[in-house]
Amino acid sequence: MKSQELILYRNMKHKELFDKVAGLLTLEQTEAAPTLRACAGELIELASYYGFEGNLWHCFLALCLAGDENAYSTSCEITGASRGTLNELAAHDFRIMKELFDYDICALDNLDQGPGIWSALSCYQASNGGSKVYNKHVRDQILALASSLEKAADEKEFAAEVTEFYRRLGVGKFGLNKAFRIEEEGHEPRILPIPNIEDTHLDDIIGYRLQKQKLIENTEAFLNGQPANNVLLFGDSGTGKSSSIKAVLNEYYDRGLRIIEVYKHQFKSLSKIQEQIKDRKYKFIIYMDDLSFEDSELEYKYLKAIIEGGLGIKPGNVLIYATSNRRHLIREKFSDKRELDDDLHNNDTVQEKLSLVARFGVTIYYGSPDRAEFREIVRGLAERYDLNIPLEELYAKANIWELHHGGLSGRTASQFITHLLGKEAEKNG
Repeated sequence: MKSQELILYRNMKHKELFDKVAGLLTLEQTEAAPTLRACAGELIELASYYGFEGNLWHCFLALCLAGDENAYSTSCEITGASRGTLNELAAHDFRIMKELFDYDICALDNLDQGPGIWSALSCYQASNGGSKVYNKHVRDQILALASSLEKAADEKEFAAEVTEFYRRLGVGKFGLNKAFRIEEEGHEPRILPIPNIEDTHLDDIIGYRLQKQKLIENTEAFLNGQPANNVLLFGDSGTGKSSSIKAVLNEYYDRGLRIIEVYKHQFKSLSKIQEQIKDRKYKFIIYMDDLSFEDSELEYKYLKAIIEGGLGIKPGNVLIYATSNRRHLIREKFSDKRELDDDLHNNDTVQEKLSLVARFGVTIYYGSPDRAEFREIVRGLAERYDLNIPLEELYAKANIWELHHGGLSGRTASQFITHLLGKEAEKNG
């Protein structure tokens, strides 16, 4: 039994391993012993990579089903159960998958005549249960899918379990990952997952209540299918602008929010990126960190065109969130004034530079905290990490630290607390 017998799932990511193990289970594979051990080794490596445990063959098949983007799976993530010819073709593939699920991999030990490797893989125990690819929630969902498919009474129940997984969690890289980056190959940009991102939440950012509320309101409108704006977070360095966007992603990931990080030199690919994501069920934030342009840089023209003003219809599932230390994103100098004096249409030149900011419907200012707010941030972080230091002593040390390390900011406060934690660990260690 090989992947060529499948119709919709024939191009799955781990097709070669699928074919090898399926061939062994159905006695189609020759020279079994060397192949058996090689396959067992590959399954163990995948288990370590994805954080799988239990029956590794079932986990592997569940991963193949959860990760394969095809006509059926991408349709189900939007509409749920499919109907018509597509459903009949999927039923054919699920019949094969159900048959493979029902095989007992322990029987492969009879072919190997070795130390019972496959029996061990049928009840594999992970060393730490962590995944290098997915967050714990997604990893647990794939394990739960493997368990429910193992218990499915027939192929119809098997299909229902897979379809419900697609509807609830999604499929492929967009369904199983939070954040992405762009890699440009030739003329076509590729959207690649970022395996691990900082586990920051809105409650972790002390202060800035009004700023966070404004960001939350816009994001929730976006997720609810209501009108929402592109957002520019601007202000002083180290005040939590980037952390706020990461926190919003972590807060709303389970409601279908995803984020794609894009750099200035990739702006000309923005239209192609939007083409790749416009028909998925997820809501995408295109994230631009530390956005600013020198006067000679022209990438901002690509950004202006993609935000507003192009001929194509803007996808309803895409917004742009950017951070910057500048209110006006394009650098301006006093020498510009002299140049404008010689410009017959100097107002047009000014408007050209200001029009980019105007395309962000929501602008949120993050200013440096005053001394009282800085102390509040320090106190809150000290409580979070159970630092048992008298407040007056804590504040005195924080004041000395900020004088030598960048001034009053949330970042400085966080670095100060990290310093104290390191000193405490050294003392106790």
